[in-house]
Amino acid sequence: MSEDKSAGGFIPKLKLHNTLSGEKEEFAPLNPPHVGFYVCGPTVYNDPHIGNSRPAIIFDVLRRYLTYLGYKVRFVRNITDVGHLLGDANEGEDRISKQAKLLQIEPMEVVHKYTHIYHQMMDALNVIRPSIEPTATGHIPEQIEAVQKILEAGLAYESDGSVYFDVRKYNENANYGELSGRIIEDLLENTRELDGQQEKRFSADFAIWKKASPEHLMRWNSPWGEGFPGWHLECTVMSTKYLGETFDIHGGGMDLMFPHHECEIAQSRAINGQTPVKYWLHNNMLTINGSKMSKSAGNFITLRQLFSGDHPTLEQAYTPMTIRFFVLQAHYRSTIDFSNEALQAAHKGYKRLINSLTILNKLQYPENPSTEPNAKMEKQVSGFCDNAFRGMNDDVNTAKVLGQLSNMVKKINTFFLNPGEMEKISRETFDYLANTYRTFVTDILGLVEEPVEDAQALIEGLLEVYADAKAKKDYDTVDRIRAYFQSSGLIIKDLKNGIDWAYQE
Repeated sequence: MSEDKSAGGFIPKLKLHNTLSGEKEEFAPLNPPHVGFYVCGPTVYNDPHIGNSRPAIIFDVLRRYLTYLGYKVRFVRNITDVGHLLGDANEGEDRISKQAKLLQIEPMEVVHKYTHIYHQMMDALNVIRPSIEPTATGHIPEQIEAVQKILEAGLAYESDGSVYFDVRKYNENANYGELSGRIIEDLLENTRELDGQQEKRFSADFAIWKKASPEHLMRWNSPWGEGFPGWHLECTVMSTKYLGETFDIHGGGMDLMFPHHECEIAQSRAINGQTPVKYWLHNNMLTINGSKMSKSAGNFITLRQLFSGDHPTLEQAYTPMTIRFFVLQAHYRSTIDFSNEALQAAHKGYKRLINSLTILNKLQYPENPSTEPNAKMEKQVSGFCDNAFRGMNDDVNTAKVLGQLSNMVKKINTFFLNPGEMEKISRETFDYLANTYRTFVTDILGLVEEPVEDAQALIEGLLEVYADAKAKKDYDTVDRIRAYFQSSGLIIKDLKNGIDWAYQE
């Protein structure tokens, strides 16, 4: 958790780009060694798509790195299961209610189904599950209490059963727009006429409690009548409940910066009288062949479709680790363009890292080196390792990290093909290389070896060799193949009409 003077030189502390200040700031948690980390989770009404993978992977890597540095991270990612309405301005029908009507099932059935699918997809991407995963519907009393506090502070008003946050009143002593750079006068000019606008005193005011229309399926009793919480309020309540009135990091996509995160800041100040988050982090968007992803454009791709290849845009299926590597190839604040060519290149890059990890596990530094270490090579190898840490500490620049890992790959392969080259570095430098490579690939970047995609073909191939060896009475080979199967929990079955295999019982 401090500066490190490694074999190669000084490594600065971790810096993060804080959206609130617009600058890279040295990371200093409020209550070390504890770190409170909140990320806006999914609205569970549909399959997660390729765009959902980017914040999940990026903030998973930051969480892993903070843990590696020795921090005790409480990572909270919510589930939005009510209140997220259709449309950019969050006005209209509830997304989950709409899906429930289409499928003719209960809203909570929709929530359960797509929460389960989201977990499956995140597990496949090797995203660590959150420390706490609260749901909006599980915190209705807390949200009603928060609305009451905002009303008592004079920063909200009731209108026909709904309660709206008073942006202009708030702006008398604060700055609504400080995170996104929006100007309140511009909000007035650019706001479209939408459902619910006539209830507001000002077009930029946002709902913190919404009156339920007669057809609305999800509703709760409140002092203002039956309704449901505003989407923005949900994250304010859940983040501060589990991380405190102020906490360290809040992450999310750039599309959430305004109005969602802007509203979170305003609500928290109205309730608690202070800024809720020290570091705001936002990842940039993912495009598909240079265009924004949308269902109308026909380029909306879910993660399940990616993993199966079942989409007209896809030339093949892509493994979860290929997707993870692809996301990590770009710095999180830059745009990243999805294409078949880019994913195919990512697959090769991922395999190259994993192959070198396998090679590294076979390398053994000689007990008695025949030569003295070469100072130039010592500095070069240590520099690759140091620069990987420098890349991470420079606002989680995973692109730079992968570049340094690529340099390490070349050295690892050289050492494997020519073991004498290993003697040009000391055991200490070799261990630094090995530990750094393993730590970054698996522990920090979260890239793991995937099982062989077509194990059935391997099994059938071995069975052919087995049958051939048996016909030639090569019983040593027969026994060895049987032993291989047994070690994998399989057995070979010699039948009258051929050879088959089965799982050991």
